[in-house]
Amino acid sequence: MNHPKIGIRPTIDGRRGPLKVRESLEEQTMNMARAAAKLFTDNLRYSDGTPVEVVIADTTIGRVPEAAACAEKFKRENVAVTLTVTPCWCYGSETMDMDRMTIKGVWGFNGTERPGAVYLAAVLAGHAQKGLPAFGIYGHEVQDADDTSIPNDVEEKLLRFGRAALAAAQMRGQSYLQIGSICMGIAGSIIDPNFIEEYLGMRVESVDEVEIIRRMTEGVYDHEEFERALAWTKKHCIEGFDKNPENMQNPREIKDEQWEFVVKMMIIVRDLMKGNDKLPEGCEEERCGHNAIAAGFQGQRQWTDFYPNGDYAEALLNSSFDWNGVREPIILATENDTLNGLGMLFQKLLTNRAVLFSDVRTYWSGEAVKRVTGYDLEGVAKEADGFLHLINSGASAIDYTAQAVDKDGNRCIKPFYEMTQEDADNCLKATTWNPADLGYFRGGGYSSRFLTDAEMPMTMVRLNLVKGLGPVLQIAEGYSVNLPHEVTEKLWKRTDYTWPCTWFAPICNGENGMFKTAYDVMNNWGANHGAIVYGHIGADMITLASILRIPVVAHNVPEDKIFRPACWNAFGMDKEGQDFRACKTYGPLFK
Repeated sequence: MNHPKIGIRPTIDGRRGPLKVRESLEEQTMNMARAAAKLFTDNLRYSDGTPVEVVIADTTIGRVPEAAACAEKFKRENVAVTLTVTPCWCYGSETMDMDRMTIKGVWGFNGTERPGAVYLAAVLAGHAQKGLPAFGIYGHEVQDADDTSIPNDVEEKLLRFGRAALAAAQMRGQSYLQIGSICMGIAGSIIDPNFIEEYLGMRVESVDEVEIIRRMTEGVYDHEEFERALAWTKKHCIEGFDKNPENMQNPREIKDEQWEFVVKMMIIVRDLMKGNDKLPEGCEEERCGHNAIAAGFQGQRQWTDFYPNGDYAEALLNSSFDWNGVREPIILATENDTLNGLGMLFQKLLTNRAVLFSDVRTYWSGEAVKRVTGYDLEGVAKEADGFLHLINSGASAIDYTAQAVDKDGNRCIKPFYEMTQEDADNCLKATTWNPADLGYFRGGGYSSRFLTDAEMPMTMVRLNLVKGLGPVLQIAEGYSVNLPHEVTEKLWKRTDYTWPCTWFAPICNGENGMFKTAYDVMNNWGANHGAIVYGHIGADMITLASILRIPVVAHNVPEDKIFRPACWNAFGMDKEGQDFRACKTYGPLFK
């Protein structure tokens, strides 16, 4: 695969002559470049799990011809992200990255021997003047000239820049595939090709849901894989209780037929997205797929009133494993909520972890929990004075049973390439697949059911489109809440007891604008769905949003973690107002 690469640009003072200014700086400058490259390759991975590829310019860059040679090399090497590094003064406009399509960062060494910080300020001014936003990285503490280490604060910014820039770069040239169309009038499933094309550099592909039926009917799938997948499903996917009235429950033979249906459905949806070289002869066109990095399935209601629902396909595709073993999660949004699917995609690309798709269903205050269950909230839930109930049939990755364990024995959600087969098996054992609620899904099917019964750091996001404004993003960091069993049972049974259940307490300190309290998060959430991922990645998400020119309308990320292009500071003194004004001024990258 031709991955987008990070290019390192070691810039240098171009002056030669008897005092050998340039010559004296060559080793230090290249050492900076090599240190940055090692930091990236040791810590960053593409979505397929392979380490990031880094390219360093053949020479230091002191004058225009060397900058041009570097640009030419980077074009050949598919460099999408550039980091300029220097310990000294350089000629700013002569040495800067002028490619309008690369994502740019500049690291200026904080040392006293040579003015790397002066170059950093000068070249960032040049970027601002030319309308080429760049991230500025400058360490807090002075380093000695022979110090080859990267200080912690510099390392944090370099990695934040690298993660966000690579996430943006990996979306370019890919597709979002909508299978079906608008689900039950949900605004997020009213797809806007202009937004996806102009802001993300992706194309929109569309197929009708009937294509799934055609492929089933005509046998356009890998028959060997289907038999293997069905056997695996029967062995590992535990059928749960049937909540429907006895007189409405499907007989065993119908249930068995529906298991075969949903397994075929998952295989076909994956093939539609990714293609499959193993499809039967005569299916050369179908082998291609749609080059989709994410997709959405409409389902309700026209499909689900007649056919088994898409919950099995959605849950397993979004998970880090299936009958083929541990693998990269495949983003598939339930109800074709495109905007939530794209939020999930952002999170997956930043973390390489599976993502949870949920309704942001209910706010439970401490008082309400006490009234209904007699339980007094504790820990993170008490600090937030309540929590949100995250629950939805469909695209909730079953990684969020939280059965994986890290090196310290803590339950967690691992990047897929760290998942073991034991982790996957334990997640499957903690999940049941319950016959679908026929009130919602007349055509039947199976919905995954599990409980996230561990306290873990999590980040919830929502992408929205606002007429006259454009895209905006909301970000709420918090923790999953592990309630006592009897409390969970009472609260869960008040709603859909056969769907995945996660309790989420956002971090609230009473100071963060719209997110002062847990109630405020619920009351000001931008839509019915949210995308949730393990870890506190709000700062990374803010950096990614600035690269994509999507302003953040609400968040609870500490201000000292916010990292945006340096030129954002020219748009006023309030950070969030800066964000809106800068995003409007620069506009989408691909317009």
